[in-house]
Amino acid sequence: MNTLIKLSAGDIGESFSNFFASVKNAFVEFAVTDAIDIVLLAAILFLGFRFFKSRKAGVLLLGVVLIVALTFVAYIFNLDATYFIFSAILDIGVLALIILFQPEIRDALEKVGTGSVLGIMSFSDQKHKRQMYSKAIAQICSAVNDLSRTKTGALIVISRTTKLDEIIETGITINSDVNSFLIRNIFFNKAPLHDGAIVIDDARIAAAGCLLPLTRRTDVDADLGTRHRAAIGMSETSDAIVIVVSEETGTISVAYDCSLTRGYTAESLRSFLTKKILRKSQSDIDN
Repeated sequence: MNTLIKLSAGDIGESFSNFFASVKNAFVEFAVTDAIDIVLLAAILFLGFRFFKSRKAGVLLLGVVLIVALTFVAYIFNLDATYFIFSAILDIGVLALIILFQPEIRDALEKVGTGSVLGIMSFSDQKHKRQMYSKAIAQICSAVNDLSRTKTGALIVISRTTKLDEIIETGITINSDVNSFLIRNIFFNKAPLHDGAIVIDDARIAAAGCLLPLTRRTDVDADLGTRHRAAIGMSETSDAIVIVVSEETGTISVAYDCSLTRGYTAESLRSFLTKKILRKSQSDIDN
């Protein structure tokens, strides 16, 4: 088994060497077919980046791209020691990444098979998706308004592009349409799931009772409770929008892009969500 791994790593290293050599020699002769080849490769890389950037694996992927770029630079300028070190890292790293990224690779292949990786969507699907988001926003704002009026604590996470599968797995699966009545019942102070967060993904309530990461910042207002700290923590690790209702004052707050804004009303919240979610979904459809 060890011999097989060494041979595989050696083959990968030789493949990288051959690849860099071919790129270096490509500058000598350049034909129309080379241009087509570059365009196709750029398209594949773009689609791959767009797919992985919405997942936590995207951060690791950026590291891999950086190592490959540095290896290429070392090869071009004949930096033997640097090239040896980075090529050795690639020899081992590629095999490790294939194992670590098995779920992402499987998901990517499934999307390629269905055509969703290209964003293909019929006009009726586009209209239906916008209607779902619009209805979800209305239901969320209605629920938050009632929760604020009754001073019922609540924590609502609305996903955008960052996948929240790990957060959803910490809670209880709901998989329901967004409904104001359901949201109010989940956060009723005697309900078993009221202490956790609900996660709304793709205009549906994916789970309730979810655990969110707390912020580690030391400059956060000392008066803020666990819900608010969890909301900030969630906004630091994703591009999600997190709505918080204080059980002490009924104040509506929104954590987004590492910051917390307090004092929202139902109308201002609707305006914010429409701008960040409904218009964002239309932009994704157009692209």
